[in-house]
Amino acid sequence: MAKRASKKQAKDGNGANLGFEAKLWLAADKLRNNLDAAEYKHVVLGLVFLKYISDAFEELHAALLAGEGEFEGADPEDPDEYRGANVFWVPPEARWQHLQDSARQPGIGKLVDEAMIAIERDNPRLRGVLPKDFARPALDKQRLGELIDLIGTIGLGDAENRSKDILGRVYEYFLSEFASAEGKKGGQFYTPRCVVRVLVEMLAPYKGRVYDPCCGSAGMFVQSEKFVEEHGGRIGDIAIYGQESNPTTRRLALMNLAIRGIEGDLGPEHADTFRRDLHKDLKADFVLANPPFNDSDWHRRDDDVRWKYGTPPKGNANYAWVQHFIHHLAPGGLAGFVLANGSMSSNQSGEGEIRRAIIEADLVDCMVALPGQLFYSTQIPVCLWFLTRRKHDGRRRDRRGETLFIDARKLGTMIDRVHRDLPDCEIELIADTYRCWRGDPGFKPTAIDDYTDVPGFCRSASKDEITEHGYVLTPGRYVGAEELEEDDEPFEEKMRRLTEELNEQFEESAKLEKAIRSNLEGLGYGN
Repeated sequence: MAKRASKKQAKDGNGANLGFEAKLWLAADKLRNNLDAAEYKHVVLGLVFLKYISDAFEELHAALLAGEGEFEGADPEDPDEYRGANVFWVPPEARWQHLQDSARQPGIGKLVDEAMIAIERDNPRLRGVLPKDFARPALDKQRLGELIDLIGTIGLGDAENRSKDILGRVYEYFLSEFASAEGKKGGQFYTPRCVVRVLVEMLAPYKGRVYDPCCGSAGMFVQSEKFVEEHGGRIGDIAIYGQESNPTTRRLALMNLAIRGIEGDLGPEHADTFRRDLHKDLKADFVLANPPFNDSDWHRRDDDVRWKYGTPPKGNANYAWVQHFIHHLAPGGLAGFVLANGSMSSNQSGEGEIRRAIIEADLVDCMVALPGQLFYSTQIPVCLWFLTRRKHDGRRRDRRGETLFIDARKLGTMIDRVHRDLPDCEIELIADTYRCWRGDPGFKPTAIDDYTDVPGFCRSASKDEITEHGYVLTPGRYVGAEELEEDDEPFEEKMRRLTEELNEQFEESAKLEKAIRSNLEGLGYGN
């Protein structure tokens, strides 16, 4: 590993601000009043979605109205013209200008509800997805009108702004802000973008079936599609399968996919994965997930076919999720998911025996310890698991009997007092380390030259070593201590330099104390 990204190379993982997100957020935040974040996020994101599809509609509507070239003789009020161009048909009562003209009227909430109902009626893909409670008394109609006016100034769905993914960035910004506002509950629908990017960049889902059985607002799917496009593929190269137990969160996911033109199978309705597996026969090429941490409120059936490596305890679903992921992996599939750190070492209620069986089956490919404060839902550090059914697939290096450990706890940059982010260069470092070790064919790393063990950061360990450590998977046990830079300064010179620095500090302290005493005396507080 000849080169390693430095902190100076760090870039904002969310990209440069567009300039209006914070202003838009402040306007939206005014709506809170008597509504909590869990309620008004659907109000705001519903309006953003409506503006997006209205912009895309109006652009095509204008071209059809002009009737030039391929649009000669076309009817601008024919819904099929729009469906054929993969643009949502927006009926007259739902068009943004109609709402904007009435934004300051007391009945604006009812008009927005009617617009949402009309769009769902004419676009089967959106049926049951859009929020329709803008007329509720608790929603301040004056502030709702102000928000509509502000959103009206931002281009979202026309071709130019679609190419810049303006809506995607606004949507992502809002999801993260709502997650922060909701605190612990925010983790139910939002996984920080940097964590999703680490998972996606490490798994590299170029083609195949991607599955997330607790998909939240669909961030894993969106980032997977982005990965494919950024590496020369197309939307559609991957097939998306998921499910979500929370009905309002599921609607967020469907909107998030719809605004990006992504088709996904999230099942016919919301459902609990353990009670009702909506994709029972699916064998996925890639599993990406961030299940609830240490969930004690889950349904267990003791004779479940998924418990191949042991029955998980009723008080903690961590190893139920792990075995669910394994159950849905195709023979050559790869799984990457987030779990609480305790999952790497817990021996309670049979968890250690399940982990031992999984390790003995040689399914654990890589373990990554992440720094704390990345999540809005918890300040505790978490880890990433990477599993595979086949470490010798004929395409990558034969890794049988080996597991890579990466300790990334010292990485990340604080973006505010309580939240940390992983910049692009560090995401690349983690992903490159794994993919070089794994031996991906044709892969050209950017953060390193090739794989080597780096004390304090990464190490490839044998199954025998893991057995010696009692089947504990904590990376810190294996990577060792970081090598310190050699200190060539002679002992006598170092002591003289440190003494001089200490004397200078004492002198500065004495001067400061003297100045404080003088000021106090001037104020009449002297002895």
